[in-house]
Amino acid sequence: MKLRALPLICALLAAAGAGQAQTTDTLAKVKSSGTIVQGVRESSGALAYMLGTGVYTGFHYDVCANVISDVRRQLGLSELTIQYQPVTSANRIPLLRNGTVDIECGSTTNDANRAKEVAFASTLYVEEVRIAVRADSAIQSVADLKDKTVVTTTGTTSVQLLRQNKRAQGLSFREIAGKDHSDSFLLLESGRADAFVMDGQILAGNIARSKNPKGFKLVGEPLSVEPIAIMLRKDDPAFKKAVDDSIARQVKDGTVAKLYDKWFVQPIPPTGASLNMPASPATRAAWANLNDKPKEAYTVD
Repeated sequence: MKLRALPLICALLAAAGAGQAQTTDTLAKVKSSGTIVQGVRESSGALAYMLGTGVYTGFHYDVCANVISDVRRQLGLSELTIQYQPVTSANRIPLLRNGTVDIECGSTTNDANRAKEVAFASTLYVEEVRIAVRADSAIQSVADLKDKTVVTTTGTTSVQLLRQNKRAQGLSFREIAGKDHSDSFLLLESGRADAFVMDGQILAGNIARSKNPKGFKLVGEPLSVEPIAIMLRKDDPAFKKAVDDSIARQVKDGTVAKLYDKWFVQPIPPTGASLNMPASPATRAAWANLNDKPKEAYTVD
């Protein structure tokens, strides 16, 4: 097998046909072109991140590499070129829908609203939305965010979750947004924000790769429990089945458990820091009963 990774020189503009996907037969598109375009993230914690210029890695990245290998075999191709397209929280859905990206392997929450526009593969990671602060901060809970500056990332739902939390009712705080997760963390790191609200593993990943990991901490109760999944175009059952079948195979043969340990328990590049985040009961339950249920099917106290 030969997989050749090429940089995607340019993407179609999200506005051009963003309202409709260009194709709903991804397998035919991939087979005829000999190319698959993988949406990748640059700073989505251990799920997906950029290690160096044009070099991507992480848990979902590795799972997707195995999915693409299985798709190649299913299509009877001797080789399949992979083009990597960096995406952000703001443009990931438009770029998937307009055909620029074929499969998005990042840190996207499967929720009922997004499911109106896209499809999701079986969930392999169940996330808790948390609060990160500097280690010397007096903030310990949602209630301590009163009159503070809270940063999140453009295109995510974290601040909405914070505002909807019963402990935040009547609470006033200033909201700012980073263009991506690394930018949001920089706002916290530089003192321009008092707290960063985001998926726990994204927070932990950014802390682990920071100049001073001991200078930050996660505090407070989970704001939401959310299934994070690989994102696909909607109304393409053949491709979804191919992806889900590969995921089921990777769970059954132990690949997923090994990859989880590799990225969330063992030291990871570039610093060799470890997130020390063993798979939660909710994540293990997702492996045991593979499904694509949205976050609305999950509850949090």
